[in-house]
Amino acid sequence: MASITLTPISHSQPFFKKPQLEVLKKPQFHLLSLPTSRLKSRMVVVAATTAETPKKRYPGEAKGFVEEMRFVAMKLHTKDQAKEGEKEPQGQPIARWDPNVEGYLKFLVDSKLVYDTLERIVDKAAYPEYAEFRNTGLERSGSLEKDLEWFKQQGHVIPEPSSPGTNYAQYLEELSENDPQAFICHFYNTYFAHTAGGRMIGRKVAQKILNSKELEFYKWEGDLSQLLQNVRDKLNRVAESWSREQKDHCLEETEKSFKFSGEILRLILS
Repeated sequence: MASITLTPISHSQPFFKKPQLEVLKKPQFHLLSLPTSRLKSRMVVVAATTAETPKKRYPGEAKGFVEEMRFVAMKLHTKDQAKEGEKEPQGQPIARWDPNVEGYLKFLVDSKLVYDTLERIVDKAAYPEYAEFRNTGLERSGSLEKDLEWFKQQGHVIPEPSSPGTNYAQYLEELSENDPQAFICHFYNTYFAHTAGGRMIGRKVAQKILNSKELEFYKWEGDLSQLLQNVRDKLNRVAESWSREQKDHCLEETEKSFKFSGEILRLILS
């Protein structure tokens, strides 16, 4: 809106040019009220413009949209998982888990299905921005395939994917075709969570049931911190073209992402 300034009523107005006696004439009375009304209106507009509230800033916004996503995600952690966490713990803490190989295999199989799906989606790129996330170095499908082959060589039977994995994979497929902002939310949370809390869980489980063997699932080629920064930069660039409403929609999908991944994680204890 163009700025409005308060200026004196023009001297061309009839009221100011007529002799004082004409003010008492009824026809001129309405002319007297008109400039006064306009003056009040202008004063109200100026006051409203001056008192206009500053643009709302979102937590993390100054650092880029990835920081906004991180902030929302951390709020969904429990207090024992992260200092920013706000959720109450449900079930036993990870340190007290009693995992078994069969349950862990279910987790790995369903995780592979999810990563297969994510990597196929970005490779197909139904939306051009998905192509930005090809070959990031964070891909996990190949690593999981090696791990499952290792378990097979140890004499373990590799199960078929279960409902937590198949449900999530189907949801991602549908989302990727119709809702790119929501899909990007799942992409971010799945890959980034695995490099943080996922690695910690992997170490705890390996200590208890794998004689501390480090699986390929928890290894990356190159500098992981740099790989993550490269993807952060790409995510921020993609989000630059989004409206505030689209960004908020992406953030709102975070809780659903946690729900799906949590169901797969709990397979470790099944």
